[in-house]
Amino acid sequence: MLIEALWVQSRFDGRSFCSEEEVEMAATVKGANEDVNVTFEDQQKINKFARNTSRVTELKNEIKTKKKTLQNLQDASDDLMMLDDDVEVIPYQIGDTFISHSQEETQEMLDTAKETLEQEVKSLEDRVSSIQQVLGELKVQLYAKFGNNINLDADDPE
Repeated sequence: MLIEALWVQSRFDGRSFCSEEEVEMAATVKGANEDVNVTFEDQQKINKFARNTSRVTELKNEIKTKKKTLQNLQDASDDLMMLDDDVEVIPYQIGDTFISHSQEETQEMLDTAKETLEQEVKSLEDRVSSIQQVLGELKVQLYAKFGNNINLDADDPE
C-alpha cells in the first residue's frame, strides 16, 4: 500500500521524500469502502513515527550495552572483594591506560562508575518511556484516519 511504502521509505532516510504537493496530489490510499487522502501532515506524522521507532531501538540497544558494562563492573567489584588483603595495588583501566590504586580506592572507583551507569540507564529508560508515549499517540491518530490501510505494528519496538 502507498502509506506503507511512504512509511518504509521515511524509516530508512528519516525524512520525507515527497514534497507537500506530491503527497497531496499523488497519495491516495484506496480502502475497502472509501478513499483516504494522505496529506502533508499525515506524512509528517508517519515520518515522526518512523524516526521515534528508530530512536527507541537505538536507545534500547544503548541500554543493553550499558547494562552489560554495569554487570562487568559488578563482577569486577565482586572479584576485588575476594582478593587477599596482602595485595597492595590493583590496576584500574581508565581509557587505554592502567593506573594502580589501593584496593579501597579501586573499590570506590568501581562504585562511582556503577552509580554513574545506573543513573545513565535510568535516564535512557525514561527517554524510551516518553518516546513510547508519543508513539502511542501517533498510532491512535494514524489508525483513526487510515484504519487497516496502515500497519504500524510490524516493527513495534517492545
